[in-house]
Amino acid sequence: MATIVLAHGAWSAAWAWRKMRPLLRAAGHEFYAPTYTGLGARAHLANSEIGLSTHVADVASELEFEDLTDVVLVGHSYGGMVATGVVDRMRDRIARVVYVDAFVPRNGESLFDLVGPKAEANMRAGAAKSGDGWQLPVNPMPPDTAPEDAAWATPRRRPQPIRTFEQKIELISTAPPPPRAYIYAKRNGPGDVFRQFSERAKAEAGWTHHEMDASHNPHITCPQELMAVLTRIMAGT
Repeated sequence: MATIVLAHGAWSAAWAWRKMRPLLRAAGHEFYAPTYTGLGARAHLANSEIGLSTHVADVASELEFEDLTDVVLVGHSYGGMVATGVVDRMRDRIARVVYVDAFVPRNGESLFDLVGPKAEANMRAGAAKSGDGWQLPVNPMPPDTAPEDAAWATPRRRPQPIRTFEQKIELISTAPPPPRAYIYAKRNGPGDVFRQFSERAKAEAGWTHHEMDASHNPHITCPQELMAVLTRIMAGT
């Protein structure tokens, strides 16, 4: 059975994986889902100084203080930025990394670098208009989200500190990465920024590649199907 640690997505938090918890628990896995500073249950700590390094430290501290080893680190969406930073800091504790429709940065890249100038400009304009310049307004849920799920999730989502998207990741470890898996959600539609990482995972050594007929939040829209893919990855099949 695995020890799974989550690096969740932007605007989100541990609460968003509520449907996954009983599935992981029933399979005998330990599941740790730290919430980033400034989001979810820690939204009261939001401030303009929070950056990517803050969220990397949030997850790395969970591994350290819970004394977790042989970890399967799961990064969803923006959480791929965080997971990549955690692996760089704590390679000896990580057995595998699973990127769920997530960003996979190289050294010196920010999330804004990866989404491109048009998307960056749109998000900055939103922050300037309604986020005091430092809070990125919440992205809408994917259109195929069930109404009841949207009603549950939408009021819990919080603005994202802009520095988390501005800050470039700094990778210093020379150790080889752990085995990596990429789960690509095929229903992302026009402007899909995650296909580039899907293609990279298919082309580079050290990856396994998986696809789901799902939109960007399979932990909400199709948790059973996501659980099946995670089970195959952790079994090495």
